[in-house]
Amino acid sequence: MPAPSSKAISYLIKPIVFLACLLPFLMLAYAAFMGSLGVNPVETLTRETGGWTLKFLLITLSVTPLRKITGQNWLIKLRRMFGLYVFFYALLHFTTYIWFDQYFDWAAILKDIPKRPFITVGFSAFVLLIPLALTSTNKMMKRLKRNWTKLHKLIYVIAVLGVLHFLWLVKADTREPLIYAGILLALLVYRAYQQRFVKA
Repeated sequence: MPAPSSKAISYLIKPIVFLACLLPFLMLAYAAFMGSLGVNPVETLTRETGGWTLKFLLITLSVTPLRKITGQNWLIKLRRMFGLYVFFYALLHFTTYIWFDQYFDWAAILKDIPKRPFITVGFSAFVLLIPLALTSTNKMMKRLKRNWTKLHKLIYVIAVLGVLHFLWLVKADTREPLIYAGILLALLVYRAYQQRFVKA
């Protein structure tokens, strides 16, 4: 019996991965409905949505290295989905800030963004994510051609800004953001190695 193709595997796996990626949001929504987000619900929502944004950023960046290391080409079919989930959780994170934290006080928000460095880099990362989300379709990929690849390399800049956002936000225990920073550094080193030695 022939082994299933990459297309067949991705067709079977995609719905499962989609639901798994949505699960953190569903759990947060359920906790909010049940009133079990803790003594500071806004802080919990902000922390959780920001954390999942970073997790999906690193997962997205890990797809290509995992594909090359394992030879499982079907993994590449999941990268766009992971990238869109990055934007989804980043949008939730940003919405929590402007809605529940600042109550749509745009004057206060505009003052807050340049005043606090962690908000400045976080906001910058979110703004850079928008064109990536808007150009994630096959139609935009064909229209932009080589410029699409150049544009989507911004994901590395966004990841750096995201880690800095978390690192500068934390005042005491920096172990978690440093773990994210270490994973990102490893991914960047791997990419640099591939660019320098493998493609040369």
